[in-house]
Amino acid sequence: MTAIKQSGFESFAEFYPYYLQEHSDATCRRLHFFGTLTVIGIVLAVVLGASAWWLLALPVVGYGFAWVGHYVFEKNRPATFKHPFYSLAGDFVMFKDILTRRIDW
Repeated sequence: MTAIKQSGFESFAEFYPYYLQEHSDATCRRLHFFGTLTVIGIVLAVVLGASAWWLLALPVVGYGFAWVGHYVFEKNRPATFKHPFYSLAGDFVMFKDILTRRIDW
């Protein structure tokens, strides 16, 4: 099975430094963090018995926080538009990197 190449990046490892550069503003990173945390919370709530209808909120919550961060604070276009799969993975890796203090809060 071959990997999907996304607009000039051969791998996620090659994409992630670009992703972090596009998230240099601390407020943008924090908004991504809270959006990802809320997405995780919704999924966990549904797994634990909440209505599956909550899953409809996932794109609104996930993209809502992120896009406010990009358009209002970062002043750039979200990577989601050109690199959807790598960008989604980047959200979760950046979340982990913030939790582990690999990158600044």
